[in-house]
Amino acid sequence: MKPVRYAYGVTSALLIGGAAISLVTGVPAGAQVAQNDARQMQTMAPVAGAPGSFADLTEQLQPAVVNISTRQRLRVPEHPLAQLFGMETPQTREAQSLGSGFIISADGYVVTNNHVITAEGQGEVESITVTMPDGTEYPAELIGRDAASDLAVLKISRTKPFPFVQFGDSRQARVGDWVVAIGNPFGLGGTVTAGIVSAVYRNTGQGGAYDRYLQTDASINRGNSGGPMFDMKGNVIGINNAILSPTGGSVGIGFAIPAETAEPIVQKLMKGQSIERGYLGIRIQPLNEDLADSLGIPHNRGEFVQAVEPGGAADKAGLQAGDVVLKVNGQDVTPDQTLSYLVANIKPGEKVAIELMRDAARRTVTATVGSRPTEEELAQRQMFDSDEAQDPMSGKGVSSEGLIEKALGLQVTALNPQITRQLGVSDDTKGLVILAVDPSADAAAKGLQRGDIILSANYKGLGDVSDLEGAVRNVQSSGREAILLRIQRRGRTATYVPVRLR
Repeated sequence: MKPVRYAYGVTSALLIGGAAISLVTGVPAGAQVAQNDARQMQTMAPVAGAPGSFADLTEQLQPAVVNISTRQRLRVPEHPLAQLFGMETPQTREAQSLGSGFIISADGYVVTNNHVITAEGQGEVESITVTMPDGTEYPAELIGRDAASDLAVLKISRTKPFPFVQFGDSRQARVGDWVVAIGNPFGLGGTVTAGIVSAVYRNTGQGGAYDRYLQTDASINRGNSGGPMFDMKGNVIGINNAILSPTGGSVGIGFAIPAETAEPIVQKLMKGQSIERGYLGIRIQPLNEDLADSLGIPHNRGEFVQAVEPGGAADKAGLQAGDVVLKVNGQDVTPDQTLSYLVANIKPGEKVAIELMRDAARRTVTATVGSRPTEEELAQRQMFDSDEAQDPMSGKGVSSEGLIEKALGLQVTALNPQITRQLGVSDDTKGLVILAVDPSADAAAKGLQRGDIILSANYKGLGDVSDLEGAVRNVQSSGREAILLRIQRRGRTATYVPVRLR
């Protein structure tokens, strides 16, 4: 099991954690905080300024935060020489994972992250154990899990009620609010850290419908995954899930799944209901500065359509690769409110108005939202091959050594039957093939390489080198700093790439 993914830059790290609510002890299932406890919580921290101490709050909440450990049996690939020499190698190995969680009802429902209880790679989870703060252990039953949101619900049982907490309203969280995180970093049970909300609805750049977090500087580390992030009223407003770190440890940038996202999913998992999400069937990317400059439109508004699945909801509605989606049902598409998030929260089968920009003109189409496939199905139908394309070019061609090389850092030539056969594309493909890329050019930084085919420039098809030269001149005369190229690479779907001129 990989309990944490650490990275530097825009990559987040899974931590293993859960979500929580106001603590209650010795009360019937589903009961709320007793009135005297509620009054005590309301006076726990002053309305303004830092609280004098988090001790009273921690004392009430900590009994409902638990340690979660799993025992897993993982498949081990057979050594390639095993059969040759008649050796027997182990086919499985045992592994363990450790994370955090919290109890949300007196009858023992526990929330955590899906990655806490999911086997690493090929394998299965043999047992799940929940350990209370006093050291008491309970075997846990997996009630439901949802890979897309990284949430899971467990169930533990005993004769007397469990202490529990409840979800709060994360929509009320403001940057600068105090928060407390409780969990089991590095297996150190019952660790409490405090900080503030650093950002709301933080997009980490990982994509997907749930790349939308509360950011905090409260210390979060490996083992905190699935643990709760509390507000000063003792409500769970987030589930600790990831960190951004160049070192593998906390540097004060942690991410929690907002309660407004988690609670509805948790309630459905508790009831055994399936999680349905809307789906359009398109591959998108944020409208970053380079893309916006190549299109001559403002950036940080809208998302760019790179590809459309044939026969999907977007295809039937008339969306095309190269469109910029600006609004869905009147709601703006922004970095804080992504297209994936908006569509995922629309019930499959509903009709939605999609406002987009195509060829510098706005238009609106109506789409009937489809049902999002499972994460496993999406992985199987990935539009792009992750393997690096082989260099199919073996001969010399005629390249442009003038405007295109100076402006784009590219040497190109028109396709001919011989090159078409080498590249493995259809005979009717039209465009220019890249012969060389200047390593110092933006084209190289964007991943363009020898053997790629440039199909179009700013949506205009290319038949010969002069077509691309004309497109570059038009960009220069209009004062833009980038040009939008559509690139075809062997074995992959054509994709749009904004390239800055130099």
